[in-house]
Amino acid sequence: MSSIVIALPKIEDAKKIRTILERHGFSVASVCSAASNALASASELESGVLICGYRLPDMNYLDLSECLPGGFEMLLLASERVICEVPDSILSLQMPLKTSDLINTVHMILSKQERRRKKEKKRPKPRSWKEQNYISNAKMILMQRNHLSEEEAYRYIQKSSMDSGTNMVETAQMILMLFFEE
Repeated sequence: MSSIVIALPKIEDAKKIRTILERHGFSVASVCSAASNALASASELESGVLICGYRLPDMNYLDLSECLPGGFEMLLLASERVICEVPDSILSLQMPLKTSDLINTVHMILSKQERRRKKEKKRPKPRSWKEQNYISNAKMILMQRNHLSEEEAYRYIQKSSMDSGTNMVETAQMILMLFFEE
């Protein structure tokens, strides 16, 4: 689940932003005034947004963005002068901050992360070498015995697996067992 970490030099400002976000239904995992604390909090979480200022006592935003865990995105709160120099890979909002801009931006980031997570869950896991070997051997047998092309043999295994309700590896294993029983 995505979480929000807020790191601003003035802890009072960070707490005000936390209050705004929580009023709008967001979960804020951590509020801190140092980059090291923000990184420690982020590393304990799966993914989320780090809302931070341009310069924290122990690190600036560029160094902090390089240290962020993979599932985190940065939202920089800074002046117009600073934002002009921010790389495209870092989202930023201009200070003074409009509540609606903050809420909409955080919602957009978290929604994008949620869509990415769902997409990754749908993606089939890669087959192991052993599983791939079963399919390759079954294809070779079908190609030799039934004079099929590699593509036709693959499609045959694929269709058979769908028709029988088994996965392709199990279907390939059945083909191999049938062949070796003869």
